Amino acid sequence: MQKIGILDVDSKIPNLALMKLSTYHKNRGDEVEGYLPILHRTYSKIYASKIFNFSDGSMLTDDMIKGGSGIDLKTNLPEEIKNQKPDYSLYDFEHSLGFTQRGCRFNCGFCVVPKKEGSPYEENTIEEIWEHRKSKFIILLDNDFFGNPSWDERVEEIKSFGLKVNFSQGLNIRIISEKQATALASINFTNLKNTFKQVTFAWDQIQDERVIERGFKRCVQAGIKPYRMQFFVLIGYKTTPEEDMHRVRLLDSWGADPFVMAFDRSDPYQKRFQRWVNHKALFKTVEFKDYLKPTKKEQLEIDNSNQLEMFA
Repeated sequence: MQKIGILDVDSKIPNLALMKLSTYHKNRGDEVEGYLPILHRTYSKIYASKIFNFSDGSMLTDDMIKGGSGIDLKTNLPEEIKNQKPDYSLYDFEHSLGFTQRGCRFNCGFCVVPKKEGSPYEENTIEEIWEHRKSKFIILLDNDFFGNPSWDERVEEIKSFGLKVNFSQGLNIRIISEKQATALASINFTNLKNTFKQVTFAWDQIQDERVIERGFKRCVQAGIKPYRMQFFVLIGYKTTPEEDMHRVRLLDSWGADPFVMAFDRSDPYQKRFQRWVNHKALFKTVEFKDYLKPTKKEQLEIDNSNQLEMFA
């Protein structure tokens, strides 16, 4: 029997690959647990996953078996592990999650999905994903749900089982058809925490305004209220601050919920703008130009720095 350590560096929701690795080893009679650095030498193998490039990888060591988009785009699970059922006990997670499809129809420069997964293809049915039958809430990890050739069959499954679903990666509103908007409106969708009826889209590029507005109107006409629609707004990738402001203000004027995602989290402007928009009390009551003013603490640090320079 081997002792296996599992390190999840940065997943916001249970990591499907790590859960399948856990099942694989438990079926072999191995002991599996969340990685503890103090027990490093006691593990026969340590698996680590890092999803984002910007995440802190300081706990990663050379003797770990590493994977995830934050490590490289080529490492994949072997078929014998990929086909395992996920071990939800690794996260003490009582709901179900998975992919109905992989890949994407587009090739956006800021996104790794097409490079890693290629064109869209079917993965699982809803029935196959829905393992925790006591919970009616499932999380879909699809990067392009409506890119699945069988999306309409998956929608019917969701409705027939009476499930609440979260599309964790968002949906592509740029090319959503009237039929797809109607189908979406018929689904009991919810946010990631399953606390509020909301569906997420994205507005990444300023030149997409016309098709974004067309898709938005199709969803409204299908019966989805504007405040039920959240939009990921990518900033810092071939956009200006003026274009960033235009997008969040326009979405807000439509009654939708803009949620900013900074392309470069080390950039002070992007960090500040993201914090301002995503903190709704600030976004609704304080102008960004006023939010840019230093806080009392920051001003004190500036004043102290200036005083030190005077005596340098």
